[in-house]
Amino acid sequence: MKGYSFDAKCNEKPASGKKRGSKTWKKGAAVLLTAVLSTGALAGCGQSGQTIHMATKPMTEQYIMGSMMKTLIEQDTDLTVEVTEGVGGGTANIHPAMEEGEFDFYPEYTGSAWNAVLKEESVYDESMFDQLQAGYDEMDMTWTGMLGFNNTYGLVVDSSIAQQYNLKTYSDLAAVADQLVFGAEYDFFEREDGYDALCDTYGLKFKDTMDLDIGLKYDALSQKEIDVMNIFTTDGQLSAADAVVLEDDKGLYPSYVCGFVVRNEVLEEHPELQQVFDKVENLITDAEMAEMNYQVETEGQEPEDVANAFLQEKGLLK
Repeated sequence: MKGYSFDAKCNEKPASGKKRGSKTWKKGAAVLLTAVLSTGALAGCGQSGQTIHMATKPMTEQYIMGSMMKTLIEQDTDLTVEVTEGVGGGTANIHPAMEEGEFDFYPEYTGSAWNAVLKEESVYDESMFDQLQAGYDEMDMTWTGMLGFNNTYGLVVDSSIAQQYNLKTYSDLAAVADQLVFGAEYDFFEREDGYDALCDTYGLKFKDTMDLDIGLKYDALSQKEIDVMNIFTTDGQLSAADAVVLEDDKGLYPSYVCGFVVRNEVLEEHPELQQVFDKVENLITDAEMAEMNYQVETEGQEPEDVANAFLQEKGLLK
């Protein structure tokens, strides 16, 4: 997601931790995958004990969510879940495959769907969810299992700075920005929806700015080289940072709440799935998702292990 425009947000964020190897979607393998799905597994869809197919994007948190849903569905139903991890291009490739019946469901972000699938140009917020769902109804798909976390753009300030100036919102920041140094990767300063849009919307005028490699931003903040920086709200490193996430009180950035898009045919043939999706409603906070991403990307744990530990903690594993 780093450096991507709104309509590409969350579609192509690379996982900075584990490489998923042979499980990653390759365009060259699309024909083979289609053949396998159409000749075997999908032919049995609707029969007890058959296989359903989930896709995930090439993002650490999507690997974790894929593991969670595979575990819960196989625990609570007679279905087997086959996961195609890390589909390159994210929404751009997964959605057409959903329309063709090659995938049955996948985790998606509301703001991404609003722009990339429905082709809406406005900034999405969750008050538009009914419109989003209506658009998917026309494609015989349903949004369900809204997990609760919002992987959107954000700003953080060093916690000591936040305490010193009582900073809680972007508007609060505007009053003291001229005393602070802002850091971001090069793309953020160049993007139309990046630094200039942020400053214009909130009247921000920083003391100085620093162009940083994306992998060094959190180090720069901890070493007091910068005071403020842009983030994504489920960044793994955020869970270990001594920083405060500010509120985007004017709604500059779209909402990217994560939930599952499911083909209606699949829910009709397997109504037992709905009980599983209901279990994960509002299950995960931004902070919890960031912590799980950290466990995979920084601590080197496997997504499956992190997912199962979280489900165990929530009392969802039998």
